[in-house]
Amino acid sequence: MKTRWGLFGLGWALLLVGALIAHLVQTTGGTEIKDVRFMGADGNLQSGLLYIPEGASAEEPAPGILAVHGYINSREVQSGFAIEYARRGYVVLSLDQTGHGASEGPAFSAGFGGPAALQYLRSLDMVDTDNIGLEGHSMGGWTVLAAAKAYPDDYRSIVLEGSSTGAPFAAEGDTSWPRNISVVFSAYDEFSQLMWGVARADDAEQSPKLQALFGAEGPVEEGRIYGDIDSGTARVLWQPPVTHPGDHISHAAIGHSIDWFAQTLEGGTALPADDQVWFTKEIGTLVSLVGWVVLVLGTIGLLLSLPFFAPLRAPVVDAAHERCSGKWWLVFALGAVIPVLDYYPIFTLAEMILPASWLFPQTITSQVALWAVINGVIIWGMGFVIRGAKMEFDHDTPRSVALALATIFVAYVAVLVLDFFFKTDPRFWFVGLRPLTAERFGIALVYLVPFGLYFLLAMRALHGGLSVAGQSAAAEYVFNALALMGGFLVFLTLQYAVLFSTGQLLTPSEPLNTIVMFQFVPLLLIAALISTYSYRRTASYVPGALVNALFVSWYVVAGQATQFAY
Repeated sequence: MKTRWGLFGLGWALLLVGALIAHLVQTTGGTEIKDVRFMGADGNLQSGLLYIPEGASAEEPAPGILAVHGYINSREVQSGFAIEYARRGYVVLSLDQTGHGASEGPAFSAGFGGPAALQYLRSLDMVDTDNIGLEGHSMGGWTVLAAAKAYPDDYRSIVLEGSSTGAPFAAEGDTSWPRNISVVFSAYDEFSQLMWGVARADDAEQSPKLQALFGAEGPVEEGRIYGDIDSGTARVLWQPPVTHPGDHISHAAIGHSIDWFAQTLEGGTALPADDQVWFTKEIGTLVSLVGWVVLVLGTIGLLLSLPFFAPLRAPVVDAAHERCSGKWWLVFALGAVIPVLDYYPIFTLAEMILPASWLFPQTITSQVALWAVINGVIIWGMGFVIRGAKMEFDHDTPRSVALALATIFVAYVAVLVLDFFFKTDPRFWFVGLRPLTAERFGIALVYLVPFGLYFLLAMRALHGGLSVAGQSAAAEYVFNALALMGGFLVFLTLQYAVLFSTGQLLTPSEPLNTIVMFQFVPLLLIAALISTYSYRRTASYVPGALVNALFVSWYVVAGQATQFAY
């Protein structure tokens, strides 16, 4: 009992300590953070985090910045930028694009929410409307460009991080529009072809579209200011040595945006561009994320000590293999490799046969769900072809369902506590848990069906097909984790080794799906830990599978874009 309470308490301690660290960093210097809602186009509510620096008021208005995340992200991803801007005296609105986070409406609609967000920022009496900057990452760049196009006189400068002017989602740029623009396009950005029409990001300076924006007759010179700030025609290019998602955790990428606003906006507090504290906030939210996983495990253990759930407790007595034989290694390798090999084909297939609809309103979630179902069936079917010793599982389905629901309820309350008291969530980089809106809760229930099927089939195969007699707990956790996520980890390592050595991905036509794949590694690692912990205490794969199905449905739906609005 003491051990179970200890793990439960440790989870809460890590959650709260990490959240406190993150909160202290993002409120450094007296910054206040508010969760705001305002009316967007077509009556849809839009969501944002408002960072208000100390001293900003109607009597002493401060310069303002609209900061916007990219596709399938949310307002929290821009925290590194927002923290540093607020430290320098800027009022910052970190926006949830339409169809993202807590903002209503379908994704891509109403200028991605940019025009309405700019007008909301200008309506705040603490904001100096003569000094407003716009910053956007990836599709967030198109969001702020939509705002600049709709209201060309309502801002002074723009920073595009990993983004571009021009088709398909923004107006073409030239030497006079948009006003005072800094293009921060990283040297290893995966979207070089889409954004600037070049095969390698490091060759962006040779892009005809970029040259037209800068008015350059040849390659654009990095760091050189073209045009004139006072007349609004200034342009500058920077290429920090990171990837497209790496812009969010790059001191150089964030520093270039700080420097540009210092040059183009009046007011604020002068701090060197390399004086940055935001990464400590990332460490804090990472501690919270680890604490969240520990809390889930502790909650499962604690619940199993209660009389109602006691019948679920059972020792593991059977194993599929006496040792790690050649057959075991074959099952392990196939289970790790096949889900990676069919990843891109299934995502392409899902895009063709599962367009956004009232039933499946999130395109990428549908792709992940189809991948999950197909691979769950494949992994389950492998057990009939490559057989180990037959294993018998004794399930108590009603109690397993109750255990899963109670566990996720505690885990969800933990996220609500962090959001309410600290304005943080358990996350690192773009992997994070955030509360569901009422609409997204309903969507999650739909996707729970395919994810539930996957985890029931996959966890049965994991514990019924890879278990080894006498294997230590540590070895069981490690091998189960590698079986689920190891193939993705190896493939991504190869992908980015090729990118950093050649300037192109191994699959250059799949930048978005490759970045989506990043999340499979931590998600499947967490799923392996939850399932293994549960299985070792219940001798059943069902409780862990159900907890994972609820967790993944919540995580994916909360973090993805909704393309079909009800």
